[in-house]
Amino acid sequence: MSEASQTNDLRNRILFTVFILAIYRLGTFVPLPGIDPEQLQIMMDSNQKGLLGMFNVFAGGAVSRMAIFALGIMPYISSSIIIQLLTGVTEYFKNLKAQGEIGRQKITQITRYGTVLLATVQGYGLSVGLESSADLVINPGAFFKISTVTTIVAGTIFLMWLGEQITQRGIGNGISLIIFSGIVAEIPRALVTTFELGRTGAISTVMIILIFVLLVLTILFIVFMERALRKILINYPKRQMGNKMYGGESSHLPLKINSAGVIPAIFASALLLLPVTFSNFNVSQNETFLNISSYFSQGQPLYMMLYASGIIFFTFFYTSITFNPNETAENLRKYGGFIPGIRPGESTAIYIDVILTRLTTIGALYLTLVCLMPEFLIANYPIPFYLGGASVLIVVVVAIDTVTQVQTRLMSSQYEQLIKKTKFGR
Repeated sequence: MSEASQTNDLRNRILFTVFILAIYRLGTFVPLPGIDPEQLQIMMDSNQKGLLGMFNVFAGGAVSRMAIFALGIMPYISSSIIIQLLTGVTEYFKNLKAQGEIGRQKITQITRYGTVLLATVQGYGLSVGLESSADLVINPGAFFKISTVTTIVAGTIFLMWLGEQITQRGIGNGISLIIFSGIVAEIPRALVTTFELGRTGAISTVMIILIFVLLVLTILFIVFMERALRKILINYPKRQMGNKMYGGESSHLPLKINSAGVIPAIFASALLLLPVTFSNFNVSQNETFLNISSYFSQGQPLYMMLYASGIIFFTFFYTSITFNPNETAENLRKYGGFIPGIRPGESTAIYIDVILTRLTTIGALYLTLVCLMPEFLIANYPIPFYLGGASVLIVVVVAIDTVTQVQTRLMSSQYEQLIKKTKFGR
């Protein structure tokens, strides 16, 4: 394959990705049947700081329009995370993972079934919640529930398929790019809303400037932390085969400070905003329940403390599931690699585990700081969710990963051409 064809292939992948994302954005403007748009606008204006507001961010604004993609890709993400966690704690999924490609296909199939199940349950809950809001549904009843659940599940499955197409035929990270595009597409509207608040006097000009300065500093901080690595030196001994010596090389084992990505923030937010969800949907009007729910709103000390605890817990838990120091140490021992000054085997595993624990502690504190700082602003000022910590974190991390993948493809193409030129030159 020539260099021109490699460049064309990359261009076609980028264009295909843009085309798929355009289809996704179009779907976020197709409303569910039977919804009164005026009543929907009233409900969304009064529930921007609950779970509806958070879901609206991950759905690219589809929740505020109650579109066919209202659930977004979240059921698929939840199903994937559950399966990954089960892979680390159950023998059945461990055996599937060890079977190679066949096992991965089986895990993918189970993940899809889980997505359909979660989307069905959440779609039914959404239909009940919509009907519980006065005058929101034009013709409530069994037909509305069935049509809503069917449409929501079909939309989620279609989004899952779109994400897989981007991963296979696009530039990769299909699911992440869908969430990324949804957030990025709504950021201009969030900026306009913020400027409008400044014009009407709801937020002072000085505060708006401070918000954007904080936003830029947060982006720079996220980029620095996501790029930060702890490299552990690995040496390989020399081996003599015949009259030649092989080995004697050195390499590094890179460990990221934040190995869990944005999953801890998503999990912690979903769990803590659950009581607010029930009160927003008017499922429960019990006074005691509403009083308890009030402690779980943005800015409340209990909410902040539990949010931080949830992020820290899920950071350690997910990292322990995805990275196994014992397995890494065993692989190093098999290939003859060793850490200078550390005995191979159990001592190496303990050494890696200690370093990983320290890095994860820093990563957990970093995620907590990034996610909680904007929460104080959102709680005290009418700032859109799209300028929050979790949103900025997702946008920056996915952008870094996408640029890295594009650069990797370009470098791979250039390396392949160099090898061919050297070979034929000789």
